[in-house]
Amino acid sequence: MILDIIKKRRSVFPVQYNGTPIKKADIEKVLEAANWAPNHKCTEPWRFKVIQGDAKDRLGAFLAKKYEELDPKPKTSKIKKLQENPKKAAAIIAICMQRDPKESLPEWEEIAAVSMAVQNMWLQCTEIGIGSYWSSPGLIKHMGEFLNLANGEKCLGFFYMGNFDGELSEGKRGSIKAKTEWITE
Repeated sequence: MILDIIKKRRSVFPVQYNGTPIKKADIEKVLEAANWAPNHKCTEPWRFKVIQGDAKDRLGAFLAKKYEELDPKPKTSKIKKLQENPKKAAAIIAICMQRDPKESLPEWEEIAAVSMAVQNMWLQCTEIGIGSYWSSPGLIKHMGEFLNLANGEKCLGFFYMGNFDGELSEGKRGSIKAKTEWITE
């Protein structure tokens, strides 16, 4: 049942990944799930760049260097985390958005469509037992220096993926009744 998968979805971070690879077919299945997200006027604004192998090391080095350049007091622990997290992931998918060249709808609608695509990816990962999470560090605004972005395309974050051991803890949510108002008249 879809509600069970939705309730089971959790952020699984690189520190939790066990280092085993993810099959290309599973990554393709995750991307196919993303491709079926709803989007206004069928603009299909999502674009994905799968980062694996040595490219993960290059991404970590780029992020760490950019952070050091931009922060007047860079923290050694953050530099290390920026370098190491990509290496721990089996795959990282750069989440990008290609703005409709005609700007026929507001940008927020295209961002929302990409967000729904990422939710589909997350749910597909949950179903097949792959850990994942969406990271959106401030450094993503500089990803044009690392990624080959098309005109009008921007990076909205990274979708880290990795296999993990053990079980995920149950999530907690407040009652939907406290967040819902019924208007009937």
